[in-house]
Amino acid sequence: MATKKADGKLLAQNKKASHDYFIEDTYECGLVLTGTEIKSLRAGKANIGDSFSTIRNGEAFVHNMHISPFEQGNRSNPGDPTRTRKLLLKKVQIAKMLGQAKQEGYTLVPLKVYIRNGYAKLLIGIGKGKKQFDKRESAAKKDAQRDIQRALREKQKIAR
Repeated sequence: MATKKADGKLLAQNKKASHDYFIEDTYECGLVLTGTEIKSLRAGKANIGDSFSTIRNGEAFVHNMHISPFEQGNRSNPGDPTRTRKLLLKKVQIAKMLGQAKQEGYTLVPLKVYIRNGYAKLLIGIGKGKKQFDKRESAAKKDAQRDIQRALREKQKIAR
């Protein structure tokens, strides 16, 4: 259960995470939402680009996750769109995440927000920060892979 992939409807994705971190392990957790936040999520009005996760007092939280207020909402709309939201995880998972995140250079990075079986889920990764030369190396590998794929496509076109 610790390493699940997002197979529901994708609502928001942190594309910078794979550029800035080596993601070593992922955890799927639920989100505690209030009022009409789920309606805004379903409408795709979420942003997790600059969000981060913490563990305090045996509970996991996500900070700076922006969920825009629902336009047709009423007074149950939360006032602050970037408020801290609690994450739903089992104690064993939180303890494991805390142990991994306390290591030097590791952090908890929100990767994706999606809907699975009608519930909002957040995929969190344990990431180790990349240095500048690691980022250049990753870009070079990606370019080389792209060139290989392009050459294979050209070779298939010629063969036909």
